[in-house]
Amino acid sequence: MTTAVTAQRLAIALLAALALAACSGQESSHAPAEGEAQATQSSSAGLPDGRVAIGEQLANAKGKATGQSCIDCHGPDGNAPIDSTYPKLGGQYADYLAHALQQYRKEERQHALMTPQAAGLSDQDIADLAAFFASRPGQLRDLHGVH
Repeated sequence: MTTAVTAQRLAIALLAALALAACSGQESSHAPAEGEAQATQSSSAGLPDGRVAIGEQLANAKGKATGQSCIDCHGPDGNAPIDSTYPKLGGQYADYLAHALQQYRKEERQHALMTPQAAGLSDQDIADLAAFFASRPGQLRDLHGVH
């Protein structure tokens, strides 16, 4: 089997796995009562709409758990991590960032700094942070053309 066919099959399998993961959330049977506002969910993470300006404020705020802000470790636009093992966040998909923060908050994903930082984040905080970093210029590259 050629490398191109293997890569194509891997890409299809990955997309299928992501689609299944996104659809595996629990459905709510609660219908809003008359006059009750229904929250807008803007992502596969089931979060409200993110607000870029508020996300920027949150990214600059020092966290109570570690005394660090997002930009202290990831850089002002999320593109200058202080450690080569820390990810670049600028330009990343908002849904990906939101899912990652939710996993840190639930302790399903572990990191000495991120797990305690995310513990106190609300759904709106996560949506706002994800919107901010997704709106930044990206330096991320895909594997297109890599052999």
